[in-house]
Amino acid sequence: MEVLKIATAGSVDDGKSTLIGRLLYDTKSLTEDKLEAIERSSKQKGYDYLDFSLATDGLVAEREQGITIDVAHIYFSTATRSYIIADTPGHIEYTRNMVTGASTSQAAIILIDARHGVIEQTYRHFFINNLLRIKSVIVAVNKMDLVDFSEEKYNSIKADFEKLVAKSDYEDQNITYVPVSALKGDNVVEKSATMTWYKGQTLLEYLEHLDTKDIYNKGKMRFPVQYVIRPKTSEFHDFRSYAGKVYGGDISIGDEVVVLPSETKTKIKEIYFSDKKYTSASRRSSISVVLEDDVNLSRGDMIVKVNEMPKVEKSFTATISWMDSKQLVAGSKYILQHGINKVLAKVNAINNKIETDFSGVETDVSNLNMNDIATVSFQLNKPIFFDAFKEHRTNGAFILIDPQSNNTVGVGFIE
Repeated sequence: MEVLKIATAGSVDDGKSTLIGRLLYDTKSLTEDKLEAIERSSKQKGYDYLDFSLATDGLVAEREQGITIDVAHIYFSTATRSYIIADTPGHIEYTRNMVTGASTSQAAIILIDARHGVIEQTYRHFFINNLLRIKSVIVAVNKMDLVDFSEEKYNSIKADFEKLVAKSDYEDQNITYVPVSALKGDNVVEKSATMTWYKGQTLLEYLEHLDTKDIYNKGKMRFPVQYVIRPKTSEFHDFRSYAGKVYGGDISIGDEVVVLPSETKTKIKEIYFSDKKYTSASRRSSISVVLEDDVNLSRGDMIVKVNEMPKVEKSFTATISWMDSKQLVAGSKYILQHGINKVLAKVNAINNKIETDFSGVETDVSNLNMNDIATVSFQLNKPIFFDAFKEHRTNGAFILIDPQSNNTVGVGFIE
């Protein structure tokens, strides 16, 4: 069954956890014991309704404060599709958590409290979705029951958000607006009987009909080699194939390809999935390929099409989301992991710090603190094969690892 990964973002009390809980409840995805626990806890708190936020707030601190702190992954399915929701915190001090949760998502839901409209944190949530190049964004205007289901209020918020969209440089992004009441269930799974003025799809209907072929940014085919398969049996004595995952595009038998870093040209002779042969493989397929020529390949090498070469360089500039309590300063050295490859990287310069409200950049920056987002230049000890993140989400991203603590301290998006 097809899987859709969704990131959520919302400010404090926007009702994000309640919305997810409502989705789980209305799709009958809550287990009986979980539902009983929600009913029991809701009664203890004196509520005359079910507190669906309890379905997602997993940490004790989250339940006590009624906020989301950590990234939780929630799984549910319908008859047509499976979903993984990354429930990410919206607070500025947890920006790194939001970047982490949204980094692998294919669509996003941004919640707005209908009473408050577009606020500062909305800017940050939309900025991060743009930074991560998430193509399909649903703006869920929540708590419509608290503004008397006002069409005028909804249209006003939509107009304000459109002004924010105008600041974006991501022209291919698809923005959809849905007025909802997560608490009462209006337009979440079922159509609202109150907001008859809204003629669009419910939130779940939109997710169900989202064309997964359209959620990926078009990119060039990249095939990083994960493993060299050499059975060395009498039947397959001379067999050699290269296993990995296809990113960005399709690959077919007969394709002319280049092997990096050697830049040797050859062709795709055979494509295998397990023990079955195929004539082609689409993006995100885990396969192994046999080449027409005996080429020296090893783990970390990359196969690309002849007319789709990536950059092969030892330096680049990237947008960094800093995630460590220890500051990043110019001259620092880190292990940079780009896909399978790990190289030593030196911070040449911190070019500027980016304001997440689209107001511009701060120059003359000497260091980065946790949750800062900035443009940084790097020098590597050996070349890597990369693309700009805007052109290729997979081959344009990397993580930074502190060589002393071995902690992941930052994530980068190559310009």
